[in-house]
Amino acid sequence: MSAIPPFEPSANVATNVPAPTSSGLMDAVTGNPYFSAGFGLIGVGAGLAVLRQGLQRGLDLAQRNLLVTLEIPSRDKSYPWFLNWISHAQVTRKNSQQLAVETSYRRHDNGSVSSTFNLVPGPGRHYFKYRGVWLRVERQRDGRLMDLTTGNPFETVTLTTLSRDRRIFQTLLEDAREAALAKEDGKTVMLTSWGSEWRPFGLPRKRRLMASVVLDRGLAESIVSDVEDFIANEAWYNQRGIPYRRGYLLYGPPGSGKTSFIQALAGHLQYNICILNLSERGLTDDRLNHLLSVAPIRSLILLEDVDAAFTKRKQTDQEGFQSNVTFSGLLNALDGVASSEERIILMTTNHIDRLDQALIRPGRVDMKVYLGDATPYQMRLMFLRFYEGKTALADQFVSALEGRPPVSTAQLQGHFVTYKHDPRSAIEHVGELFTPPLVV
Repeated sequence: MSAIPPFEPSANVATNVPAPTSSGLMDAVTGNPYFSAGFGLIGVGAGLAVLRQGLQRGLDLAQRNLLVTLEIPSRDKSYPWFLNWISHAQVTRKNSQQLAVETSYRRHDNGSVSSTFNLVPGPGRHYFKYRGVWLRVERQRDGRLMDLTTGNPFETVTLTTLSRDRRIFQTLLEDAREAALAKEDGKTVMLTSWGSEWRPFGLPRKRRLMASVVLDRGLAESIVSDVEDFIANEAWYNQRGIPYRRGYLLYGPPGSGKTSFIQALAGHLQYNICILNLSERGLTDDRLNHLLSVAPIRSLILLEDVDAAFTKRKQTDQEGFQSNVTFSGLLNALDGVASSEERIILMTTNHIDRLDQALIRPGRVDMKVYLGDATPYQMRLMFLRFYEGKTALADQFVSALEGRPPVSTAQLQGHFVTYKHDPRSAIEHVGELFTPPLVV
């Protein structure tokens, strides 16, 4: 057997190759252009993320320390004050491109419609300068949360300014309040129910003078005296355990001055009027009780044409009603255990015979006043109100109406307006008071 020759490396096999080192491996990896690009992108992204997070934390910190915000929810009393103030101020309307309209609407019994439009900043951000201080106004509307009583979404107005200027919020709210009260100064505010609260309807009206409403001799004075006596004797009621509330019923034919006298009474007392329609769709016993309990102070609560909502109780509580208010619910709201005090309620009706006696008994109605057709006293006084100093003509006018059918004070007023500059023509055409109007 031949001997195995010793191994000899070929010329193509390298000899004495050194083992790779860690530094060499790193140089080889980092020297790869694809790896360098990827690592650079990762580093830049991480750096930007850290920077963004730092900036966000810095902004949050700055906002907490340098800015102050005031939130005004839509249920707060100052919310309508602020919107009213900002709608009349020029601070936002000059630059704001987002406006919203708030419409007050009411259909009257005669079919006419009255409405008012008020432009206010719409949802979004608005900036304005007030007394040398920059403010940001953000109006937010939450579409997920709704006021179940009104069907409107909850809203919030947020004011933002520098922390050093936080006192401007108090000044702004005071200005908004004063502006709202200034609109009501010397005027009567009409309020209507809006869900579970009272809201002003339209613009405040000029107070009606008591002398502008002509009732029969001594009638107006007796009502005013009774109301003023009630207002001045709260302690007397409390000492004797008598609920401090008063109810009045004015009844009589249409056009006899019931509603006009209530407006004049409110003006005389410097009270506002809360108009409550018992036939309103959606009105319930609980809501009625709540509305009477939260009626604004120094307000007369007016229930007009109460006979239209409730007929004789021989019918069931649910028959013929346009709302969900029951007869028993009304009685409980007027003087039940949960009924409120410190209030004056006035009811009107053209048909007292249609009212249940339980509704107009003492404690619910404390004073019943009949306002009928015009008496000779009213005819003469109204004539002299339109034509001052024409005493002899006033007597002629009254004589011209003797033996004729009765007329209402509303008819007389319309007649005098037609001949406002000619008292003799008012006498000569007195027959027009009994002529049916032309129907076209």
